[in-house]
Amino acid sequence: MTTGLDFIGDVHGCRSELLQLLQRLEYKKTRPDRRKLVFIGDLTDRGPDSVGVIEDVAALVAQDKAYYIPGNHCDKLYRYFLGRPVQIRHGLETTVAELAALSRSSYDRTRQTFMRLFENAPLYLPLYNGEVIAAHAGIRRKDIGASGKAVREFVLYGDVDREQQQPGKLPKRRDWVLQEKNQRDAPWIVYGHTPVRKPRVYRRTINIDTGCVFGGALTAFRYPELTTVDVPSRQAEQPEKFRVFEPDEPLDSYR
Repeated sequence: MTTGLDFIGDVHGCRSELLQLLQRLEYKKTRPDRRKLVFIGDLTDRGPDSVGVIEDVAALVAQDKAYYIPGNHCDKLYRYFLGRPVQIRHGLETTVAELAALSRSSYDRTRQTFMRLFENAPLYLPLYNGEVIAAHAGIRRKDIGASGKAVREFVLYGDVDREQQQPGKLPKRRDWVLQEKNQRDAPWIVYGHTPVRKPRVYRRTINIDTGCVFGGALTAFRYPELTTVDVPSRQAEQPEKFRVFEPDEPLDSYR
């Protein structure tokens, strides 16, 4: 029986920080106190060791120490491995460069490992008897239990304004949590996708993408304790990559 969950935000190839965070969470040879990790997507791109992160996460999932759900960067890498036309930009170019440096056998093994991991992953994941939902870019509570193209687009990419998207630019991301009702019995939604300086808590949602690959931190959210653990980034600081959201709430107000 799983007694606790540790959600980990967007890793983006920051393997050193991931291993340090796992050490702080005491995930060594055995799973501590029957806890499980939950990776909320975007394992790869931009950081220095995406291949190593793929191998680590796949091994943890295979050992039943972790769950994994995909992010938009995972989806793009999967389409790349399928041979579909994708733009080698917005971070994918770093992962492609890593893959190009591998031997043929290592490339084939990494490709097979990632595709198996991706194909076996749910789009989003209700956990702890439905008390908490893992969804990479978030999910509207009214869509929990639903599927389809629109839900998939929202979960992977968030609430984006594609009508105002400029050519060659990423679409603007709306602050979807403002539309969620403040219900005491609503499930927690744990997500990432948009980098923030500190975990953003609002109406029983928490964004734990604290921008490790942009010089921030790699953060874990512990449930049911409602606490966070983080390790500082070793990557170069890119302050322009972070968003500031208002309003937000103190996490300890929910304990």
